[in-house]
Amino acid sequence: MKQLTVFAAATLMLAGTASAQEFGTDDDAAYAATLWEAMVALRLAGDGMIRSFPYEGIEPHGLMLETFYTEAEVNGHKGTLIVKRNFGPEGVEVDQVLADPATHLGAYTVMFQREEGYDADNQNWFWVKYLPDGALDMNAGGMRLAGRVAKGAEQGCIACHSVEDDYIYTTDAPMAMGAMMK
Repeated sequence: MKQLTVFAAATLMLAGTASAQEFGTDDDAAYAATLWEAMVALRLAGDGMIRSFPYEGIEPHGLMLETFYTEAEVNGHKGTLIVKRNFGPEGVEVDQVLADPATHLGAYTVMFQREEGYDADNQNWFWVKYLPDGALDMNAGGMRLAGRVAKGAEQGCIACHSVEDDYIYTTDAPMAMGAMMK
């Protein structure tokens, strides 16, 4: 009986851990890979990507940024896509990024508004942080940064962005995009 109780307790602990993980799953990684392909096709990442004029940013995104707003299709769903290119290190200047963007690119931080029901609590945003080569970045605990990143936590993508009504700090680009497409 004692062995059964220990087994049951261990099973509950594992189940609790699995259900507590809201991001970085294999499904999240696969979706992020498909999203990366869409970004490359739109020339927002990879060789031959379009460029814009970098501007000063703040952590955690980077001290110099380029931001793009568009619509993308992933697995048959069209949604708003926000791609932020994060440049560094501390002290990097616009001229340095313009002269050699590949050397200064640290990461891509991305929001993609998925289909209804994905994460209604957070306006169905899918969050992902890619390294410059398209690989998923990981947090200090070794979890892949893709999906409902840090959902329910006091810090992280969702916690920070949820203070904004539309989860977007920089602009009302999705509204402007809609007006332009009409």
